[in-house]
Amino acid sequence: MDKKDLKLVLSLPVIVAALGYFVDIYDLLLFSIVRKPSLISLGVTEDQLLIEGEYLLRWQMGGLLIGGIIWGVMGDKRGRLSVLFGSILLYSLANIANGFVTTVDQYAILRFIAGIGLAGELGAGITLVSEILPARIRGYATAIIASVGITGAILANFVARIYTWQVAYFIGGGLGLLLLIARVSVFESGMFVKLKESSIRRGNFFQLFQSKSALARYIGCIFIGLPIWYAVGILITFAPEFAKALSISGTILAGDAVMYTYMGLAIGDFTSGFISQRVGSRKKVVFAYILLSLVAIVLYLFMPVKTPEFFYGVCFFMGCAIGYWALFVTIAAEQFGTNLRSTVATTVPNFIRGTVVPLTFLFEILRNLITTNTTSSYGVDRAQHFGIIYGALIVGVVTIVIAFVALRMINETYGRDLNFEET
Repeated sequence: MDKKDLKLVLSLPVIVAALGYFVDIYDLLLFSIVRKPSLISLGVTEDQLLIEGEYLLRWQMGGLLIGGIIWGVMGDKRGRLSVLFGSILLYSLANIANGFVTTVDQYAILRFIAGIGLAGELGAGITLVSEILPARIRGYATAIIASVGITGAILANFVARIYTWQVAYFIGGGLGLLLLIARVSVFESGMFVKLKESSIRRGNFFQLFQSKSALARYIGCIFIGLPIWYAVGILITFAPEFAKALSISGTILAGDAVMYTYMGLAIGDFTSGFISQRVGSRKKVVFAYILLSLVAIVLYLFMPVKTPEFFYGVCFFMGCAIGYWALFVTIAAEQFGTNLRSTVATTVPNFIRGTVVPLTFLFEILRNLITTNTTSSYGVDRAQHFGIIYGALIVGVVTIVIAFVALRMINETYGRDLNFEET
């Protein structure tokens, strides 16, 4: 990469998109970090923390699903920058309000609203940068956006350690409002401005379902990312419960598990983007990372060393293994034309985040599924369950298999010229 390309990779749109994703990840993962202390302060008992946590997570992810469609369509109809402004404003205000909740139901409503807001940031940012930069350096820029953005989880953990969970939400909302100032200096994508002057239909979500080719590519884009949010949404979010089931000798904090995982993700996202540029392929690199994710899942669920240090080390490795998030979103942006690019690039990551809802339902069913009934020496029947470990293993393997199948459904997009439309 020469100096000219380096200057483009580090240009204002890339920096602003990276900072926007930084705040996005801070707010998105903050709930996982403060889940236990916030619910305890609202009067939730210890035995209900997992259940209520899953309940709130589903509301947040449900908001992401709906928000993904809303912001994606708006991005193709009204522009990439309007989505960046609107989504940041909504989730910032929702997170500030989140610090004032007094009941679990209030908490759920505001996590839903915040989820809608959080849905717009990444897709709009990746779409804007992908259309501004030349194809030869596109992967480097998106890798930087993801790598910088993901470190927002690290800041969220440090803030949650120093301040109460309410103040942590206030800080997240404040950071979002400050970020709006930086948006003023960023210009709209030239491709979109040119498209806006034409009569081509823009942002028609249902157009994705009107041909087998488009539908296959769209579904493939979604499900290649399934292992990422299985790992984050189940294995890492509920790390304290898994640590207890694994008999880890010490206290495991959800915030630390998130922090170490996202440190790994930052490295994984940068290296996967860099490698894809060097080898000239998106799909080959994603294949390798999905395979590595399977190794990380098995190691996490059956780790041989029962110490907190080893547990957090596995969380870090897990983050590196699932660190193809930047590639995942870049592939989605590159698969479709300018008139549908924002719709796809925004809905795809949020639909995959939203799969946490059915995945947690499946996890709940499997961990409580009775496999056999045995009789103890006292003549008392005992129900044998899959339990948290084997329930999670089954869900994890399913996500890996689906991701491999989905990878076959998408096109190789490395170096693709994005100045085209879907018809």
